Amino acid sequence: MTPHFPTAVSSLPLTLPLSLLLALLLAVPAARAETGDGLPAAAEVKAAIAAAPLVAAARADLSAESANRERLDAGPHEWTTRLMDQRRRLRSAPSEGPGGPYNEWLVTLERPLRLPAKADADRALGEQGENTARIAVEDAQHETARQLLAAWFQWLRARVAADQAQTQARLLARLADSTGRRLKLGDAARLEAMQAEAAAAQADAQWQQARARLQAASEDLRARFPAIAQPERVSLPAPEPLEGTLTTWQERIAGKSHELALAGAETRQARLAVQRAEAERTPDPVFGVHVGSERGGEEKLVGVSVTIPLPGAARGAAARSQAARANAASYREDGLRRQVSADIASRHALASATQIAWQRADQAARQLEASADLTARAQSLGEAPLAEVLLARRQAGEGRLAAEQTRLDALEARYRLELDAHQLWDYDVD
Repeated sequence: MTPHFPTAVSSLPLTLPLSLLLALLLAVPAARAETGDGLPAAAEVKAAIAAAPLVAAARADLSAESANRERLDAGPHEWTTRLMDQRRRLRSAPSEGPGGPYNEWLVTLERPLRLPAKADADRALGEQGENTARIAVEDAQHETARQLLAAWFQWLRARVAADQAQTQARLLARLADSTGRRLKLGDAARLEAMQAEAAAAQADAQWQQARARLQAASEDLRARFPAIAQPERVSLPAPEPLEGTLTTWQERIAGKSHELALAGAETRQARLAVQRAEAERTPDPVFGVHVGSERGGEEKLVGVSVTIPLPGAARGAAARSQAARANAASYREDGLRRQVSADIASRHALASATQIAWQRADQAARQLEASADLTARAQSLGEAPLAEVLLARRQAGEGRLAAEQTRLDALEARYRLELDAHQLWDYDVD
């Protein structure tokens, strides 16, 4: 069964028997859906994900990491220029020479030299940081796709509930009108007319509530994903049984999980930071050259200098801190791997169970609808009271709504698995 959201029935004659009215409603041709899978168009999905703020922020982080890689490649050290000017006066000058004062100056050019081990570690850190940010962009795209799927099905549920409530309200409104005419002709009791009017009013109130919930879901979807169109009619397929075992889905999803890839990249980056901190235990030497003049130019100075800092306890503490952070990142990766595995198992079980539940719910809804038709036919022949018709119609409406909501649950669970396995939408291409 491929359901379609109901079309307007206001043009149907008000004098038709209820059983014939129901038959005409079921025979109304359904409009063609934009897609046969009940999902938004692939082009809209790709545009919505590309324009999402979460993805834009991840791309900005990637640009920052690219610049950071260039910074690490260049190194932290820069040339330093030092100028010195002084005047010298000799208190006990020799008799054959002047005692001053003498103008003296010294110019020094210095630069720390990064050790090769540190340069290699910085280069690896920069490349790994950029790679981690690139994976983060893919993870942001995937997370946005998850949010889009959830928002879409939230809107679908509200759409189904609103249309089902509208159908129920219109049926009961026509039944109330028909009962009112029968009351004027003396063919119905006042109590039946009151029951029909109360049922119609209650159904109309439920429709108004459903419309409000639909409006809220529609505004939420529009605000978060403006590129996604909201068609008036959507065709929902019958949920199919899952293909493959749980182990197969575990391998599919875990092998392409951006979450796990990002956690692994962060662990590798933390380990590279440990290597860099270990290399920092040895300070970088400072090499310099200088030229100068003393005794008013009588002495010219040209020389080189080497400064070697002595390491302190802070360097060792920094190395130990980075090692602890790397261990923490590794533990978080292991925890996330378990969480992802549990989530896959849970969603696999949910998709399988809801598919079976939809079959049962759809079967029950069909039986309730058939029962409601028979009750309405019996009431038109004077063999059943109106109260039984109202009860049967309410049960049939609730049964159909429950079946369609279960259908959506099964479809969403299946699509979520396919999304995590990268079998649903193509959005990873930059």
